[in-house]
Amino acid sequence: MIHVDGSQKSGSGTILRYAVGLAALLGEELRLTNIRAKRDKPGLRPQHLKAIQAVANLCGGVLEGGRVGSGEIAFRPRHAIGGGCFKWDIGTAGSTTMLALTILPAACFASGPVTCRVSGGLFQDFAPSAYHIQHALLPTLWRMGLRARLEILRPGYVPKGGGIIEVEVIPVGEQLVPLELPEQGSVARIDGIALSSHLKDRKVSERMAAECRRILHYGGLSASIKGIDDTTAPQAGAALALFAYTNTGSIIGADRAGAPRRTSEEIGRYVARSLIEDLTSGATVDRFLADQLIFLAALARGTSRYHIPRLTEHVETNLWLVESILGAKTKIAKGLMIEVEGVGYGRTG
Repeated sequence: MIHVDGSQKSGSGTILRYAVGLAALLGEELRLTNIRAKRDKPGLRPQHLKAIQAVANLCGGVLEGGRVGSGEIAFRPRHAIGGGCFKWDIGTAGSTTMLALTILPAACFASGPVTCRVSGGLFQDFAPSAYHIQHALLPTLWRMGLRARLEILRPGYVPKGGGIIEVEVIPVGEQLVPLELPEQGSVARIDGIALSSHLKDRKVSERMAAECRRILHYGGLSASIKGIDDTTAPQAGAALALFAYTNTGSIIGADRAGAPRRTSEEIGRYVARSLIEDLTSGATVDRFLADQLIFLAALARGTSRYHIPRLTEHVETNLWLVESILGAKTKIAKGLMIEVEGVGYGRTG
């Protein structure tokens, strides 16, 4: 049995989600204690529960302690990861993208394609943006041999949720290949998306994009930003995302969701400055990819190397987790170069 103490490192839901996903992949029983012990509301929240239930659906897993507020679970996979079509509704504005990331490592090695439709929140603070997964994470994972797509069917925001994404993962042929991104190179282009729902009369998309371009201009950069005025979301909301593409293949992203009393101009400034910060650091991935890539790198055959813009608690936590569960060897080399020696996981072992 794998035992993981959820109070270690960040003490966050990241430990829960990825520990369950990796246990399913390995076919080993997991006991996880002190779930989200360092958060204001410790224990399982609805979005965390739905994410681990989704993993259980993929492997016929048995979950004990699976209730909102629970601080301890036991999880037992019953068969290998299966393909198929699934539909999951978080029931709140909880992050649909977090659920997608939870199942991703397991779905990579499923017996067939995995297609899922997930309902909940798509754009909020402290969770990956659907745009970031679409335009930064999945294209980067393509370099490692993973073919996956994410489609936004309807935006969803806090507090109502109601957004819908569809995710399709094509299992890898044999093993993932390592990611080599040693040099940032020069910026070839910057693209962006300025989304607003039911806010066209206030010109929110236009204002976010205009302020973002203004700040980028001071940094010697320019961007092509597409404005979207949506009318399908259950409530008003907004999100802005930018992606810088370099001549070495790096994708550096930055994004921000709308929130009460957060102006369009504040969002534009934040996103532009975040992108400039990560580019200026010389990193080859952005602050979000820095930790998201660790689990796939740990499963790959060979050593992945990439520069991160900063060391975060999520990076430290994820490195610790792949060492503890998979036995992957990791280190943070000079210049914040992440090195992950993958275990070469494949369907045969």
